[in-house]
Amino acid sequence: MHTGKIKKLIRDRGFGFINATDGREVFFHRSSLAEGKFEDLTEDQDVEFDVEKSAKGPSALNVRIAAKKE
Repeated sequence: MHTGKIKKLIRDRGFGFINATDGREVFFHRSSLAEGKFEDLTEDQDVEFDVEKSAKGPSALNVRIAAKKE
C-alpha cells in the first residue's frame, strides 16, 4: 500500500493525480476508488492506494482516504 496526497482533481472528466510520498505522480480514475465518492475528494487530501503499471505510466488502484493520524 502506498500513500500520498491528491495533487489535482479534474472533476468533469472523473480523474485526478496523486503525489506519492516516494516522489512519483500517479494517475487515478474515479472507478479506482475503493470506498467513498469521487465528489467528496479534495485536493491536498491524504490517500492510500495500490499502484499498477500502465502504458501511460503508474496508475492508482483501490484509492481510499487515509486514516487521520493523531
